[in-house]
Amino acid sequence: MHELPAWPDPKLVAHRGAGKLAPENTLAALRVGHAHGYRMAEFDVKLSADGVAFLLHDATLDRTTNGRGRADALTWRELSQLDAGGWHSPAFAGETLPTLAAVARWSRANGVAVNVEIKPSPGRERETGAAVALDAQALWAGADAMPLLSSFSEEALVAARDAVPGLPRALLVDQIVEDWRDRVARLGCIAVDLDHELLTRARVDEFHAAGLRVATWTVNEPARVVELLDWGVDTVITDAVDVINAR
Repeated sequence: MHELPAWPDPKLVAHRGAGKLAPENTLAALRVGHAHGYRMAEFDVKLSADGVAFLLHDATLDRTTNGRGRADALTWRELSQLDAGGWHSPAFAGETLPTLAAVARWSRANGVAVNVEIKPSPGRERETGAAVALDAQALWAGADAMPLLSSFSEEALVAARDAVPGLPRALLVDQIVEDWRDRVARLGCIAVDLDHELLTRARVDEFHAAGLRVATWTVNEPARVVELLDWGVDTVITDAVDVINAR
């Protein structure tokens, strides 16, 4: 049995800021999650054409902004003029895409821990992993808790590890492969972050025995949250910030 790494993060995390209650990956969403008592948020970060780290999930702009096409084809100046809230509801019309720097200022001022999912645009995995890690190191310098960096892209995590070895990292997975121990060891991850439907109590125990913390997504049923926490899951990511009480 390996000793588990330090894990100062809350048990419950607001997915993309506030799940479905506000436009995902915006400062508005972070504020809504915070207003519901959540003290940790998960969000997605990629790079603009000119290398600015900003929040967006998709490779394209179409779903969550009034822009069109590749997100990484525009400069930050161009991206900053898009409406990232009107698609959600009239109340959020005019909400802008936030930079990672703006989110860092808000989260540190309000005592909110963060899980930064590195979400590279296709072909920019190494560049994005290194840039986000370096930005996170600078933006959270001196903070009580550093960001947790996670990604489905092993190439991005390798680049993040090489750029800033000291930042905690988690491997995101949507399936459990036989060589998971070798992968997390090579990446220097302290946690796995996986679909909750892949988890059993025995599987959680197996990850813990390997010295890994366990995070899981996206859990929106209160009874399932209770079950997962009873199994010893370290962090549960949810959209249902208005239904599942932060603890």
